[in-house]
Amino acid sequence: MSNSQNLNDLVIQVRRDILRMVHNVNSGHPGGSLGCAEFFVVLYNEIMKHNPSFNMNGTNEDLFFLSNGHISPVFYSVLARSGYFDVDELNTFRKIDSRLQGHPTTHEGLPGVRVASGSLGQGMSVAIGAAEAKKLNKDNHLVYSLHGDGELQEGQNWEAIMYAAANKVDNLIATVDLNGQQIDGSTDQVLDMGNLKAKFEAFGWTVLEIKEGNNLEAIKKGLTNAKAETGKGKPVCILMYTVMGNGVDFMMHTHEWHGKAPNDEQLEVALAQNPETLGDY
Repeated sequence: MSNSQNLNDLVIQVRRDILRMVHNVNSGHPGGSLGCAEFFVVLYNEIMKHNPSFNMNGTNEDLFFLSNGHISPVFYSVLARSGYFDVDELNTFRKIDSRLQGHPTTHEGLPGVRVASGSLGQGMSVAIGAAEAKKLNKDNHLVYSLHGDGELQEGQNWEAIMYAAANKVDNLIATVDLNGQQIDGSTDQVLDMGNLKAKFEAFGWTVLEIKEGNNLEAIKKGLTNAKAETGKGKPVCILMYTVMGNGVDFMMHTHEWHGKAPNDEQLEVALAQNPETLGDY
């Protein structure tokens, strides 16, 4: 079996994990999680140099920070299937005393999570700080982060974006998930952000685009190209165009599944569209 097939099988299994987690507690955010399944699978299996044995300090390895923490289901699934913790633990998602809270937290010591997230707009600042720490420690590894497009409506992002360019934080690759949807509707309707590529470039960043953000090969090529742009004096931004709810036909292209769990019948339909590949928890 080709590596591409292995990655595709893993994407399908991650979708199943997401759907089953949110259904199990009738709570969570499946839409954005499904839309970023391919990104997480490629990042953790093809791009990042990371260690599932997990050192909280993150020395001598690449780091990842999830800023839009509400898409925790996809994050937890990929961490589990990358060996950070047992896949069975996915069954505790959003339950009392679980390490897998609705938004990632650090107080329970979940491997793979280095910062609590979900307060939108803060992840950019955290990622920049971690990237600067690596420079100070003469650690040549990279920092990756993921941000929602609606999240960029938060002003703190733009202070951080300006700071990163001014201080030549060129060991950072920040990816923006451009699915065009947020909790109250389309991003254009809620608060149109205009030309994000032009904005990031005006703030002094190198900007790349992944036009097919749900295509494994396109993501791999985009992230590889982004790595080649690091170390050149500018932070790197990837604008990644995805489909919210990707892989489940009735969840796609709408904000309605931003934060809604499928019922029993809907789960059955969604799982039938994503046949089991690696085994459910």
